[in-house]
Amino acid sequence: MAQVVVAAGAAQMGSMVLPSQGSTRDIVTASQSPNCRGVRVQVLWPQFSRNKFLGEGLELSARSRLSTQLRLTKIYAKVVTIPIELEEATEPPINLFKPKEPYTATIKSNQKIVGPKAPGETCHIVIDHGGNVPYWEGQSYGVIPPGENPKKPGMPNTVRLYSIASTRYGDDFDGKTASLCVRRAVYYDPETGKEDPAKKGICSNFLCDSKPGDKVLITGPSGKVMLLPEDDQKACHIMVATGTGIAPYRGYLRRMFMENVPTFKFEGLAWLFLGVANTDSLLYNEEFISYQKQYPKNFRYDIALSREQLNKKGGKMYVQDKIEEYSEEIFKLLDGGAHIYFCGLKGMMPGIQDTLKRVAEERGESWDQKLLKLKKNKQWHVEVY
Repeated sequence: MAQVVVAAGAAQMGSMVLPSQGSTRDIVTASQSPNCRGVRVQVLWPQFSRNKFLGEGLELSARSRLSTQLRLTKIYAKVVTIPIELEEATEPPINLFKPKEPYTATIKSNQKIVGPKAPGETCHIVIDHGGNVPYWEGQSYGVIPPGENPKKPGMPNTVRLYSIASTRYGDDFDGKTASLCVRRAVYYDPETGKEDPAKKGICSNFLCDSKPGDKVLITGPSGKVMLLPEDDQKACHIMVATGTGIAPYRGYLRRMFMENVPTFKFEGLAWLFLGVANTDSLLYNEEFISYQKQYPKNFRYDIALSREQLNKKGGKMYVQDKIEEYSEEIFKLLDGGAHIYFCGLKGMMPGIQDTLKRVAEERGESWDQKLLKLKKNKQWHVEVY
């Protein structure tokens, strides 16, 4: 049985009980205001998420046993995370496992998460670390693919770093898993146009080919640059990603909007810019859209589809074009102390920097001085690869 706490706005209304996991049968409700048009529930049951509840509205119905009948539609739940001890650390865990002594974890699941028209293949891979390799949102794991290092015969392959795409509680909300967002790296001969298997990415292909039960050697966690500052829970966070650079932001947003973490009650603004090739290439899109519906005052979501959209000059729409479109707002937010994050391929940064410099000059500002100030104030976070 799962206990759920019901509230309308800020007013506590009582409690209900779900008859069984994932049930959508009638459930008992508490009293509510005659003018109440909706409720919010807090699910005290981590496993509830396994019924493909990814922050989407779940249709339930309820029959009031009091004076007013209420039909619950679009109920949104925040998942209670365990163990809460993961909130007690004052410093992020760093390099608990090193390349010479990696941790042997297990692949729990592997799912392709792009549509048929997406160029390339991207997978969401859940790794079971048994709670032995804890991490914070924004950190990375190292993965050592099996086999021999082609550049150093007799030696193991070198470590590849991947940003973690889940919160510290993992996709099962129990602190025992971590998720990676991995695009399969392949090489096409420019002359023949055919794929050359000899030049494919060793680690990305190992991960994308992995099956539940497979073992994987991991190191880390590593990284402090992309840690989510939580000292001000009303802060503004502007997140810019291309492709699998979305990984750390999925962790941020789940912590902000999906999980019920007693020590972190986000009340600020999260603004996500995601650049991909086309609609089929969008990653975790349903999760992000659900946050828009639930928290319209706290979450904004803008996408740049380079093969489907045009910028104001008639060219392909890239993420820097979206930034320019909202540059006036973005600069005002930065002036007010907002944090801005960039994650993705290295090639994203020159275009973004050029755009920001041009906008600054149009505003009569020096971008170099502004950038120095942002870095000094620890508002500028970049992790590209």
